[in-house]
Amino acid sequence: MPITHVAGKNKGNIILYALSTCVWCRKTKQLLDRLGVAYNYIDVDQLPGDEKNIVTEEIKKLNPRCSFPTISINDKCVVGFDQQKIEEALGP
Repeated sequence: MPITHVAGKNKGNIILYALSTCVWCRKTKQLLDRLGVAYNYIDVDQLPGDEKNIVTEEIKKLNPRCSFPTISINDKCVVGFDQQKIEEALGP
C-alpha cells in the first residue's frame, strides 16, 4: 500500500487519509507542511480496489462517515480541515 512519508519534526504517529482531488485534503497537507511536522498520508482514491477497501475500513473505525480528510494524530481523530483541532492534537 503506497503510504507517502513527509519529513519534519517528530510529533508522534500522524497519518492523513486523503483524496488526491480534495481541496480540503490539500489544505491539510499544506498546514502540516507549514507546521513542519513529520506525517504519513494515503491518497485513498489512488489505491487499487482491494487496498482501497482495506483502507476504507480502517478509516471507518476512526470516522464512521468515512469523509475526507480524516487525520489520526497519536490516536486522536480529526475529521475535516480544522486548523485549531489539528494544532491542539499535535500539542506544543
